[in-house]
Amino acid sequence: MICSHQVNLSLLFGAVISYGIMWPLINRLKGQWFSEDLQESSMRSLYGYKVFVSVALILGDGLYNFLKILSFTLINIRGRLKDKARNRDEEDDRKKTAEDRKQNELFIRETIPMWIGVVGYVVLSIVTVVVIPIMFPQLKWYYVIVAYILAPSLAFCNAYGAGLTDMNMAYNYGKVALFVLAALTGKENGVVAGLAGCGLIKSVVSVACILMQDFKTAHYTLASPRAMFLSQAIGTAIGCVVTPLSFFLFYKSFDVGNPYGEFKAPYALIYRNMAILGVQGFSALPRHCLQLCYGFFAFAVLVNFVRDVSPHKIGKWMPLPMAMAVPFLVGGYFAIDMCLGTMVVFAWQKLNAKKAELMVPAVASGLICGEGLWILPASILALAKINPPICMKFLPS
Repeated sequence: MICSHQVNLSLLFGAVISYGIMWPLINRLKGQWFSEDLQESSMRSLYGYKVFVSVALILGDGLYNFLKILSFTLINIRGRLKDKARNRDEEDDRKKTAEDRKQNELFIRETIPMWIGVVGYVVLSIVTVVVIPIMFPQLKWYYVIVAYILAPSLAFCNAYGAGLTDMNMAYNYGKVALFVLAALTGKENGVVAGLAGCGLIKSVVSVACILMQDFKTAHYTLASPRAMFLSQAIGTAIGCVVTPLSFFLFYKSFDVGNPYGEFKAPYALIYRNMAILGVQGFSALPRHCLQLCYGFFAFAVLVNFVRDVSPHKIGKWMPLPMAMAVPFLVGGYFAIDMCLGTMVVFAWQKLNAKKAELMVPAVASGLICGEGLWILPASILALAKINPPICMKFLPS
């Protein structure tokens, strides 16, 4: 209900293409495209097509947006360095209202000393160089040092791009690091090293982007940027304790990662297989899977390009490849859930647009909170080995 109609319909489109058309047709070719003796969970069976085609969609969409935002960022930085840009800024300042000038004045008044950032980064880098190789021996200490040398420039680009576009591209920077580290560390350690390095780069780059979004909020609401910075630092420190505890409670209570269970963890499988692809190359793919990946990668790039260059009335009908990729692996049921919510919103908007605009976020938040709050008692019941008396599931005929 919170997501746009475009996101929900893209999910449905992906579900129809994958589980409605492609997987039944490919499954009929069992014995020709892949061996009949393989288990369904094998990467060289139908499951391999599910994973790698969804990876191709995600990479095509991510690479396009990554290059677009990076180009946009570099062009803007270059413009700021020119005299013309400074003159234009002076003209813009004259046009600003009294409220805009007040926002700028209050925001700039509270500067954060550079030495805090430099000292904090150096200290935490030293801690990470020592701790990460102990947690993940496959990721050598010198790779961690290289990651921390490259991370500031990547974090700057991501934070600046987020300030201009409100898009967080940290996951795409992480994917680049994943492929590079997986290829460099070799077959024995490549998968774990690639995943750990991906998480490291993604975390550093993402924190910079989130801080930029917090500063934007402080600017708009006349809040203190120092208070925002301190709040994020405290929240991050608390998260270092609370997040692992919450994760292990969830992990112990439910069958996380089971492709046939309730909590499939699809992105964990996607990232793991990206690392496998980085280590093994295209030899990890089943027959004709590479051609399908090429096609869907090109489709993701083309759809994004058409959305950007075409008029709004055409671009708004282009599906979102990132949203399409999820049901390719997770299944069609997820798309049905999302589209049910979008149908309720669509009908509500037709009946009473003003009331829908006010109430849809509240109703959606209530649904999210209700399900979220139930997770804790469900975890306790699962740990106590208490199962529901009735379980219903819909299966194909």
